[in-house]
Amino acid sequence: MITDQFGRSHNYLRISLTDNCNLRCFYCMPEENYDFTPHSKLMQTDEIDTIARLFVKNGVNKIRLTGGEPFVRKDAAKIIRNLGKLPVQLNCTTNGIRIDDMLPEIIQSNFQSINISLDTLQKEKFLKITRRDYFDRVLRNIDLLLQHNIKTKINVVAMKDINDDEISDFIAFTKDHPLEVRFIEFMPFSGNRWTSNQVMTQKDILNIIREKYDFNPLPVGFHDTAKAYSIDGHKGSFSIISTMSEPFCSGCNRIRLTADGKLKNCLFSKKETDLLTPLRNGEDILPIIESAIWSKAKTQGGQLNEQFEKINTSIIQNRSMINIGG
Repeated sequence: MITDQFGRSHNYLRISLTDNCNLRCFYCMPEENYDFTPHSKLMQTDEIDTIARLFVKNGVNKIRLTGGEPFVRKDAAKIIRNLGKLPVQLNCTTNGIRIDDMLPEIIQSNFQSINISLDTLQKEKFLKITRRDYFDRVLRNIDLLLQHNIKTKINVVAMKDINDDEISDFIAFTKDHPLEVRFIEFMPFSGNRWTSNQVMTQKDILNIIREKYDFNPLPVGFHDTAKAYSIDGHKGSFSIISTMSEPFCSGCNRIRLTADGKLKNCLFSKKETDLLTPLRNGEDILPIIESAIWSKAKTQGGQLNEQFEKINTSIIQNRSMINIGG
């Protein structure tokens, strides 16, 4: 197992396949005319396979594909088929637009779950947030996953004055849909115009839900980032990822690999470690990985070690969310 200086073992690898996306969500992508990474500078199919196998050999048993939007990559199907052969739990976070196109690979590779990023249940607001008109297709693809009994989660970035009025609507959605709605606290990244007064905290979200619903907490694993709840009579459930108000760093087992082959030992870390260049030079990258993970900060990349209301975003050194990988 790959461990850090605080004794945390890392068995969960998140691989970004691309920083390209077919949406333009303001909190993820800094601008409309974004300069995407040239394909030659991205990890190639065989390089992703080589790096993934090295991680699996050293204790990783869960891999999540992210982006950008992972399914817009032209060789995504081949990458998925390769990773599907590994002895891991394979998962993916996607905006859901190309689920119908990728369904054969999703089924063949036995994905454990698919997370759909969807911040609104209103078509007009979807267009405002994403700057693209794909709302109906995303909803159809959610139904498609459920029809094939694929475990489905909806990721909702909860933001004041954007979608806080839809918290109860998402809870109502779980009554007849056997999926998990996951409310995620709004996080600061380069270019996403984050302010602390937009953050819907776990407490805020629960207060809204309890106005209409009684809910029961579900068991939480040591490595779980989401605190989950059930509601009697609902086929689905909901959960909250309290990154800002109640961080969960003590149980962190995650490693992030950007599409251009940089290892980030935390979502908020300013330091990155290049794996792709030494791999292409024929070097043994395992010692590089072990050293990078060992140096992981105790909490939130060493950059957000204070109350989130007092965070000064001007001094945070990080990429945009789309460039890191969800």
